[in-house]
Amino acid sequence: MNYITPLFFGFISAFIGVIPPGLINMTAAKVNHKEGKRNALWFVFGAILVIGVQVFFAVLFAKIINRRPDLVILLREIGFCIFTALTIYFLWIAKTPKGKPKKLKKNSKTGRFFLGILLSALNFFPIPYYVFISISLASYKFFSFDAESILIFITGVLLGSFLVFYFYISFFNSIENKRDFIMKNMNTIIGSITGLISIITLINIINYYC
Repeated sequence: MNYITPLFFGFISAFIGVIPPGLINMTAAKVNHKEGKRNALWFVFGAILVIGVQVFFAVLFAKIINRRPDLVILLREIGFCIFTALTIYFLWIAKTPKGKPKKLKKNSKTGRFFLGILLSALNFFPIPYYVFISISLASYKFFSFDAESILIFITGVLLGSFLVFYFYISFFNSIENKRDFIMKNMNTIIGSITGLISIITLINIINYYC
């Protein structure tokens, strides 16, 4: 069995999904800046623990949907509409974020671990995102819904997520110096990613009907 493919696509999916500046990765960077790398890593461990659970349930849900070809194409069409709407919003409607992140109070590593769990649990985006990703990969024969592939895919997601979080922690000073640039272009970055996903989804839908 090929274990590299689900690991690779899990890693890439997580990298694309987590790399845009957001609440979790920017909070990890701020914890590192204010309290040190140890507390920041505990925060990340809490966050990726929840991500792993979210991806597990997302893939199980995708497995059920994948048994119904009509639901698969419906999900693609819904996903196309959602990602197209997000692209339009982030590229042409959304305003540039303003203001600096609030200062964090110092806390124990246990407190930061549970803060990571809390913030990650409040983020529901990974569930529909990985449902869409896993079904799309399965349609291209890059992923199967057997137990081994699911666990390896989740492992890839955790590795990709951790790498991005670690990047934010390790290079926070550079990120902070360029914070204004990042914040001004955040909508463009996210809009470009959702736009690319929309194009790929549209091509897949056209191929289905043609």
